[in-house]
Amino acid sequence: MASAMTSTNSNFTPKEMMKQAETYAVGKASKPTRTTIALAITAGVFIGLAFVFYITVTTGGADMSWGINRLFGGLAFSLGLILVVICGGELFTSTVLSSIARANKHITTGRMLGTWAKVYFGNFLGAMLLLALVSMASLYQLDGGQWGLNALNIAQHKLHHQPLEAFALGILCNLLVCLAIWMTFCSNNMMTKMAMMVLPVAMFVSTGFEHSVANMFMVPLGITIQNIAPESFWLNLGVSPEQYADLNIHNFIFANLIPVTLGNIVGGGVLVGLSYWAIFSSPKEHHATATIITPDFSTSNVINKGNTMLQENLLVNDFMRPATTTLQPGMPVAEALDILLKEELSGAPVLSSDQRLVGFFSIHDTLVDLWCNDYMPDAECKVQDLMKHEIQTVSPDNSILEIAEYMSIDKNILYPVSSGGIATQLTTLSLNERARTMVVNRPHCFPVVKDEQLVGMITRHEIVKALRPVYGSVVSVTEISDTKPAAEIA
Repeated sequence: MASAMTSTNSNFTPKEMMKQAETYAVGKASKPTRTTIALAITAGVFIGLAFVFYITVTTGGADMSWGINRLFGGLAFSLGLILVVICGGELFTSTVLSSIARANKHITTGRMLGTWAKVYFGNFLGAMLLLALVSMASLYQLDGGQWGLNALNIAQHKLHHQPLEAFALGILCNLLVCLAIWMTFCSNNMMTKMAMMVLPVAMFVSTGFEHSVANMFMVPLGITIQNIAPESFWLNLGVSPEQYADLNIHNFIFANLIPVTLGNIVGGGVLVGLSYWAIFSSPKEHHATATIITPDFSTSNVINKGNTMLQENLLVNDFMRPATTTLQPGMPVAEALDILLKEELSGAPVLSSDQRLVGFFSIHDTLVDLWCNDYMPDAECKVQDLMKHEIQTVSPDNSILEIAEYMSIDKNILYPVSSGGIATQLTTLSLNERARTMVVNRPHCFPVVKDEQLVGMITRHEIVKALRPVYGSVVSVTEISDTKPAAEIA
């Protein structure tokens, strides 16, 4: 059995990083809903923990210069993205890179937006879970309440941006977050990935850019402290809760979360994802039209058997089904298989972007590929890599009887003779017995093509459906069951 080749190269060029990003983008939208939400919850917790670390590091640093204090906080906050990448969490701000998969037409717009919604919801649940734990632990009382005061001031500051400012800060934030993620595509080494992420994250945090998932924890933390802190907390700090009255859910959603989220989408999904896609993605390849093979029906003897009326009345055009399920050459094999399994099909025609028939992809092709690769297929394998380029097709004007005979009878096997007409094999079996036991290596389904355009599909099912009336009227299975004992039916 053939063995799969594994590359030992762990460093990638920018163009190769684009390939990594394309796989990453498709993977974001390929997980089951339950898995996506569970991983999103963990990511929400990770980012919240990073903000807890940030507050702890920056509390009590009044004697330090403003920039250095925030730099240390930013370095601490980078723990959040490191945990997400290394532990496999699903973070909304990096999930927007699935815009690449949409640009490549690997997923639909609905599927992309659905994935974003599931991850966003899961991140919020994770942030709320950590908020409950932090509140129960009374962390806001640390350092004589200075920890909580620092958290209040950070949360309040986030609500004082104008909508356009919050939107721009969201763009700048996710520009850096997604660049940090993008840089991890240059290597397979985990330590290298961790080092790559630190400075971009430290920059966006120390400069005050806005991260929607971090704010899901940070602002509600300030709101919670403002509402649950005891009077002793305020007296010890010499401040009143009224100073933070603007910390409320309405201001959080409309003054911060909505504009920041929209900015994050633009910064990551557009400025990073789609920009690099436009720069590095290979131009759409021109796929040659498939080689069309028309079955030879010249040896058919259905007319000689007295079936002239059937021959004239039973045409492919009247029984073919619409070719509603088609595949694209650049579609990942996994996605193509999902489509075939959902539609309960063994194969489907492959059409180019201009609707030319360029191949036929079948489950059999996949099974052969799996065997050849020791059941460890290439994750980047596409339909165009496995599909057949030579396709047997039929015309709408062909007779159902011709195709039925071609599917089931091979004259060369049934009448084995040499070129001179001398029998090459002698047997005592009757013609009917030979016909029943012969094995014919021919397709079970045919694309129907007219004027070089795919107009439908016809399979054994449609052939048998067309020929069913020759056996007489339709038999009711219920009537047979009611009139005969079970033993007789068996």
